[in-house]
Amino acid sequence: MEKMKLMLVDDEERFLATTSKLMARMGYDVLTAASGADALALLRENLVHVVILDVKMPGMDGIATLKEIKRQYPMVEVIMLTGHATVESAIEGLQTGATDYLMKPADIPEVIQKAEAAFHKRQELEGKIRVARMRKLMGTSREILEDLGD
Repeated sequence: MEKMKLMLVDDEERFLATTSKLMARMGYDVLTAASGADALALLRENLVHVVILDVKMPGMDGIATLKEIKRQYPMVEVIMLTGHATVESAIEGLQTGATDYLMKPADIPEVIQKAEAAFHKRQELEGKIRVARMRKLMGTSREILEDLGD
């Protein structure tokens, strides 16, 4: 079974260091990025299943980063993280393709629970894609056999 790979994206270095250490101790593979641009660079180099993304960051904010992640890596699940609990940012994130959102300070078990749910959602979608591809191939095989029979 595939192991979930996470990325935490937040401009608060202390949050990144503490949260990533706790998650690593729990057995999770965790990458960290201090900005949206850093996150996109890491995504180019690493397989990541779920991104926990802060909404409020200097430079490229969370919503702009989310849009770019979904454009370049549509299968990556993104959970928005906000310390500025505005309903508008949560709604905009969900409309833009985020799977869920969390309010800071979020406790680690809640972060893990939402990340696991997002990971399972991705696995289900990947399974459906595999089945659809197999059906397409099988249909093509039938057509070949029918052509051979003629």
